[in-house]
Amino acid sequence: MQDLREIEILLAEDSASDAEMTLRALKKSNLANSVTWVRDGVEALEFVFSTGKFSGRSGHPKLVLLDIKMPRVDGIEVLRQMRADERTKLIPVVILTSSAEERDVMESYKLGVNSYIVKPVDFSQFAQVIVQVGLYWAIVNRTPGSI
Repeated sequence: MQDLREIEILLAEDSASDAEMTLRALKKSNLANSVTWVRDGVEALEFVFSTGKFSGRSGHPKLVLLDIKMPRVDGIEVLRQMRADERTKLIPVVILTSSAEERDVMESYKLGVNSYIVKPVDFSQFAQVIVQVGLYWAIVNRTPGSI
């Protein structure tokens, strides 16, 4: 199994309370060692493509947890740009959003999202979902180059 310190997760979430709940749940499952939280789509793209304030970093995250409704650039556009680039098109992306609108679900899957999860309102259910998502996509799931 992969060393948990090597797992880098990008959390793109504009809600401070949702981000805090996500970070707490990831920490509880020992997956918070290398989580970067960005608050909008521009920062998410800068992180993924190592530009702007993230120009000094190298490599790609093991998992992207992506909200749809974010300022400046929304999650759908972040996903579109990630899937259009050979360097990032295979990074697992999980949409984690409050939107249960069918058009958002359809558009996300058309663009190649790996999973679409509507955030539970109840904190304990939310935390349980985050733990399951984190463990599956960051530890159990095998991606190209992860051997």
